[in-house]
Amino acid sequence: MSREGRGKVLTWLAAAGVVAFSLAPLAYALLIALGRDPDFLSLGRAFVPTWDHFAAIITTPSLHFRDYLVNSLLVSGLTALLCLLLAVPAAFALTRLELKGKMLILLGILGLSMFPPVSLVGFLFKLLAAWGLINTRTGLVLPYAAWTLPLVLWILVSYFREIPPELDRAALVDGCTRLQVLTRVILPLAGPGLFSAGLLAFIFAFNEFLLALVLTTDHQARTVPVGLALFQGLHGQTPWGEIMAATVLALAPVALLTAVFQKRIVHGLTGGAVKG
Repeated sequence: MSREGRGKVLTWLAAAGVVAFSLAPLAYALLIALGRDPDFLSLGRAFVPTWDHFAAIITTPSLHFRDYLVNSLLVSGLTALLCLLLAVPAAFALTRLELKGKMLILLGILGLSMFPPVSLVGFLFKLLAAWGLINTRTGLVLPYAAWTLPLVLWILVSYFREIPPELDRAALVDGCTRLQVLTRVILPLAGPGLFSAGLLAFIFAFNEFLLALVLTTDHQARTVPVGLALFQGLHGQTPWGEIMAATVLALAPVALLTAVFQKRIVHGLTGGAVKG
């Protein structure tokens, strides 16, 4: 075998190893969720497939999984929407308007986002308690958007910069206002970047644990990560089948979005990185 052939084989083996390492936990969780006995890997035990764990998670009201999932989807979706609504005009102003200290503004926003949430969670709890937002979805959306907004802004600024300014001038000559330039010229061309930034904000909010643990008290606003973490304490046992079934169902929305829109995500993240 030639050196080039050996290189390809090693590359494929390395890729297969990374994929197997990444998917092994998910495959194990799926087997536990579909198996009647969670200890089927022990000697002398057989794997008996069943859908009972998924049915219990979906149909048992006391488990509150549907409430957790709805809360996660709503909070994540509203967080992504709020971040885009705030970041789009900000990115347009930073890339198209004559502003002094643009880079200082961006660096300042990025610096504020570097404060670890654990250092501010006490103050945040007092603030939201004073506003009556503890154990509410709004009380999660606002801090999630605050922590995710710098990332979304940087992605959009990078993408907007690569859209030729000549298009803006042509639209202004044709009679468009600045707002129309944004809505009719910039946003259609920046679609992949918008989608990538919104999806990253959605995933961040969907996976966040610390703030959801501190700022919620029951199933009315609690999200999936916290619900799963407190599953044993709430129900006095460790039903691994139900926990793994809930884990698989919780991963499904994010995994489906990522798999379906993979090309748009990659294009959105790299489109603003290469000039031209």
